[in-house]
Amino acid sequence: MRSAYLKISLWSLAILICSSVLFVVISRNNVYRSFGKDGDLAHRLVSQMDVARQVYEKEGGNALARHLDSLILSYPGFRYYLASGGRDLVTGEDRTRLWNQTRSRWELFALFEPISVSAASPDSRYVFLAIVPSRMWNLRPYAFYYLVLFSAIALLSWVLAFQFASPLNRLAEAVRRFGAGDLGARVRSMRRDEFGELARAFDQMADRIQTLVTAERLLLQDISHELRSPLARLTLAAELARTSPDREGAAARVNKEVRRLTDLVEILLEVTRAEGDPSERDADEVALGALVREVVDDCGMEANVRGCRLVLQGAGLSHLCGDRELLRRAIENIVRNAIRHAPQGSAIDITLNGSPPNASLAIRDYGPGVPAEALTSIFKPFFRLDHARDAASGGVGLGLAIAQRAIELHAGCVWAENAEPGLRVWVNLPAADAMPGSAAESARHSRG
Repeated sequence: MRSAYLKISLWSLAILICSSVLFVVISRNNVYRSFGKDGDLAHRLVSQMDVARQVYEKEGGNALARHLDSLILSYPGFRYYLASGGRDLVTGEDRTRLWNQTRSRWELFALFEPISVSAASPDSRYVFLAIVPSRMWNLRPYAFYYLVLFSAIALLSWVLAFQFASPLNRLAEAVRRFGAGDLGARVRSMRRDEFGELARAFDQMADRIQTLVTAERLLLQDISHELRSPLARLTLAAELARTSPDREGAAARVNKEVRRLTDLVEILLEVTRAEGDPSERDADEVALGALVREVVDDCGMEANVRGCRLVLQGAGLSHLCGDRELLRRAIENIVRNAIRHAPQGSAIDITLNGSPPNASLAIRDYGPGVPAEALTSIFKPFFRLDHARDAASGGVGLGLAIAQRAIELHAGCVWAENAEPGLRVWVNLPAADAMPGSAAESARHSRG
């Protein structure tokens, strides 16, 4: 049975039927208890037996018959018998079966049989049998009320089943649509219960997956576009190497295009690594100050070639917990981006503040800056403000995108602002000193 709605409905019906049966059984049991040893009617039944026995012993069977008829007139609907040795003392019929019924507790579940009770004389010679009228336990007089109750419970059970099955069906439909490729499929439930929480968790998951898939599709489109130009130039250079009289120049052109392709592939691999599984990444304790000084030393020669200089200010006393190489490449990409846009003869200010709980780094150039509407777009893959300038400088528009993803993987953030003149890029990372003890301890163990 695959329908939750049908399951809940059937279980509700089963509960209703069991409740009704138990109600009848309990009603019959209450009647039996009232005629039992300590019941309300027990003494009356014993008293009636004593009177009937005395009438029979003194006046015989005919007198007993008249006495029992008078009891029936006093208690309409009841039937009375006095038996001895299982034989009716008025009619002579065998009352053994009726007597056995009065002593069997299985009679509780004989829902469509009348209730029979009995009392025995102290010497067990006589047995007084009584059949209780059906109105004392029969449901027929109350059939209409029970029908109304049954209908109300059935309606409430249907509402309950609908309340459970409807959100599940909506969620299942959204999951099917999402799995079939409709990335915009959402449940958008307004419920405040667990079903609503489940639906909102699915919507949040779908939003993240849609964002990732869309970003990957755009990235693949951008990669195909970026590869098309160097491949075309490489094809042309190979043709020139085959036909041109200047074989050395043509070979140098081929090598140049191969290097560009190699650099692009390496950057794409770096993007893949930045988006990899964090659990598979090396966790280390990184000294921020030493890492930034290393980047400044590595990029110093490139800055000198472009006619600018790197100026490091501030102290970095904090340690970071993460992948040292990934953090180094992230900071290096931001610094190289600043070098690429810094005017000749200008400085690139690198300001480090390593005070817990957050370590911050500001990298500022004195170039033309970025339009305000593009401050967030510069962190998107392959985004360029000036395509010709970036192509000439060797950039492919992935450096800041890689830096942002690497920093976010370390629970940090990066953003840019116009410094007038120039552009300032901020990096904010949580210091290991402010991390919970278990996380910092884990980093130290992985290091040692």
